[in-house]
Amino acid sequence: MPDRRTHRGPHTLDRRLFGADAIARLRAATGELSWLLARGYPPDASLKLVGDRHRLVARQRTAVARSACGDRQAADRQSRRMGSDAIRGQVLRLDGYNVLTTVEAALAGGVVLAARDGCLRDMASMHGSYRKVAETLPALERIGQKLSEAGPAECLWYLDRPVSNSGRLRAIVEDLAAARGWPWRVELVADPDAILSRPGPPVATADSVILDRCGPWVNLVREILAEEPANVWLVDLAADVSNATNTPAHPRKA
Repeated sequence: MPDRRTHRGPHTLDRRLFGADAIARLRAATGELSWLLARGYPPDASLKLVGDRHRLVARQRTAVARSACGDRQAADRQSRRMGSDAIRGQVLRLDGYNVLTTVEAALAGGVVLAARDGCLRDMASMHGSYRKVAETLPALERIGQKLSEAGPAECLWYLDRPVSNSGRLRAIVEDLAAARGWPWRVELVADPDAILSRPGPPVATADSVILDRCGPWVNLVREILAEEPANVWLVDLAADVSNATNTPAHPRKA
C-alpha cells in the first residue's frame, strides 16, 4: 500500500501507549533493558523479557529499544559529543534522514523519545520509502537556522540511495540551500552508516550504530528542539538504572 501520509505525526494509539499511565512502566522497562545490555545479554531476548514483564505492545517495545543503552555505552557516546558552537569553520556530516525525520515528527506532534544517551529519537518508520510531508520544509528551515548560527564551512548531507524518493529530497534540500545561501551539499550513497562511522569531520546523528563507531558528533536535533519545548511531545525514558528495582531474572546468554 502506498504511503499517503501528509504529516509525520503520532500513531492513533500513541496517547494511550505513551500517556501518563504508561510512562512509569516504559521507564522501568528501559532501565531494566539497559541493565541487561550493559552485562552482555542478547538484545532481542532481553527486550522480549522486559517487554513481556511489563506487558508492552510492539510499539512500546520499539520505544524502549530505541531509548536503552548501558551506562558505559552512554558515557562513551557523551565523551565524544561536541556542541554546535564548536563546529564553526569545520565540515559537518549529516545523517540526513535521521536528522530530518525526527524534526519533522516533532513539528507534527509525534512522539519524540528522550533516550538514556541524551539523544532524541522519533518513532517514524519509512519502510524503504521517503514521502515529503507538510513538516518537511519547516523542518529544513529550523535545521538551516541552527546550522547558520553554528557557522560550519560546509554541511554534507548523506541520504540513502536505496530509499525511494531520495533524489527528490536531494533536490528539495539543494534548492532550499541555494535560496538561503547555505553551504550545503547532498550525496546519495548506498550506506550512509558505513561512511559516517569512519574517522572524519563531526557527525550529526542520533543513530546508535553510528554513535558507537564515529568520532566527534553533534546532538543537533536536541539543540534544535530545545528552542521550542512547548511544541514537542517529549517522552522521557532516560531511566536511572542505578535506581531500578526488581531487576528481572537474567535471560540465558547466546
